[in-house]
Amino acid sequence: MTHLIESPHTGDAAAISQIQLKAWLQTYPNKEAGIDEAWIRDHRGFTTTAEGIAQWREFIQEASNQPDRLFCRTVRSTVEIVGLMCGRRDEWVTLGPMYLLNEAQGHGTGSQLMSEFLDWAGDAPIRLWVTAYNERAIRFYERYGFTPTGEQELWKGRLPNMRMACGAAAM
Repeated sequence: MTHLIESPHTGDAAAISQIQLKAWLQTYPNKEAGIDEAWIRDHRGFTTTAEGIAQWREFIQEASNQPDRLFCRTVRSTVEIVGLMCGRRDEWVTLGPMYLLNEAQGHGTGSQLMSEFLDWAGDAPIRLWVTAYNERAIRFYERYGFTPTGEQELWKGRLPNMRMACGAAAM
């Protein structure tokens, strides 16, 4: 399957908001953590509202205007957006969000996204949050030199996240 990785346009904001919610629904349900579809929709469903779409539109515009500070790429199949990766450069480079729908995984697209992101980040230390039970994502990040820092958070009282870092941020 061929995917096209490109910078998004402000007109992509609604599709990106849908991808974000769909990726959450595919990735994060976990009975032990008490995370089901209703919980996800309660806590992430706002991304598909007019306000959530407007926030994506604003971020896309900012990324276009400040490409040294903000990174954003979409992944397109022949018919629709099936993933995205964003990042920010402040004191550290922060990776996130990164989402690929299930149908876009396993084709090397994540590796292509990561390669573009790492080129953009240069030698800067990089940090990210990953859900502690998302073993596939953890293994993916480990392949690129990310290691757990020991820092953890419980997002919205349920979603267990852990910090990973590479470069000087990993020390």
